[in-house]
Amino acid sequence: MERLLVTGGAGFIGSAFVRRVLGDAAADRVVVLDKLTYAGSLASLDAVRSVGSRLHFVRGDIGDRALVAQLLAEHRPRAIVNFAAESHVDRSIDAPAPFVMTNVVGTASLLEATLEYWRTLSPTDRERFRLLHISTDEVFGSIAAPNRADERSPYAPSSPYAASKAAGDYFVRAFHRTCGLPTLLTYSTNNYGPFQFPEKLVPVVILNALEGRPIPLFGDGQHQRDWLHVEDHSDALRIVLERGQTGDAYCIASGRHHMNRELVALICDEIDRQCAALPHRPTSALVQQVADRPGHDRRYALDASKVRALGWQARIPLEQGIRETVAWYLANRQWVAEISRGFDRAARMGLGLGPQMSQMNADESSSLASN
Repeated sequence: MERLLVTGGAGFIGSAFVRRVLGDAAADRVVVLDKLTYAGSLASLDAVRSVGSRLHFVRGDIGDRALVAQLLAEHRPRAIVNFAAESHVDRSIDAPAPFVMTNVVGTASLLEATLEYWRTLSPTDRERFRLLHISTDEVFGSIAAPNRADERSPYAPSSPYAASKAAGDYFVRAFHRTCGLPTLLTYSTNNYGPFQFPEKLVPVVILNALEGRPIPLFGDGQHQRDWLHVEDHSDALRIVLERGQTGDAYCIASGRHHMNRELVALICDEIDRQCAALPHRPTSALVQQVADRPGHDRRYALDASKVRALGWQARIPLEQGIRETVAWYLANRQWVAEISRGFDRAARMGLGLGPQMSQMNADESSSLASN
């Protein structure tokens, strides 16, 4: 039975990947290592609990080298997929240290443990082994239209989050070039879909619209993003893991761009259709422009031709994906309530004020992530 070690596998994208892998009839066994910080939830893996011994969960930190070494020795994975990361831009502006510890120090520690394990493998198993590291389009910074970043584009991170991911990427590249570790690196555009923690744009807009709360729109709302359904992203990662060339990087994107205000309008229209009895319809009337995030990148854009050449293509149109995502949040209010416990969506983050986060006025309240 083939084994995968998936770090950060109880988070939004990581859990989608695990559900995708274990949802197939293939005999892969997945070991999930997750710290279960505020955005991680074992409930995100409930759909695949029935696979029994094919799923093994361990609570822990990728920075715990002894624990990672123990898991590698015990489970002998043929590949590692590293999703573990602090990922919220606004939080990184207010408090960058946790991002450095996980995204940089933690990644370096994982690479050290992996290299030691890889060197114990037989020549055949060393040849088959892969470490796939998940990065972000934000490492390239803002991309002026009509250009798109590709795998050779220079890094130009704007936020502490993006800078920490860029640093982790450099460690991955260095371990391949210097030590021969067979690594793969992927960049993806903004993800959305079920099980996303409600600090990010799509779930915040959905939940605020349902509850009749103001929906803040950063700046003029014309920031452009390429929205990728998390299941499409998961499919791309599986293809890269199986067909990608070690030492290479791959950009993953749908190829369609929308301004944030267009996406918000799409979500509001879908809420109005699915919740015709809401007393505060149309929910688009809740949208309010608020002060922009410091250093907010104007446009992200990736050229995904390289991963498409491996046989991948985005299959879920944004309109369909938003429709299904709204329906999922409507049907899973208990999951939202449980994962949001202790999280205040009325707190504005990302104003660069350090640990003491400022509060927005009542008409500008939200921890909306507009990236």
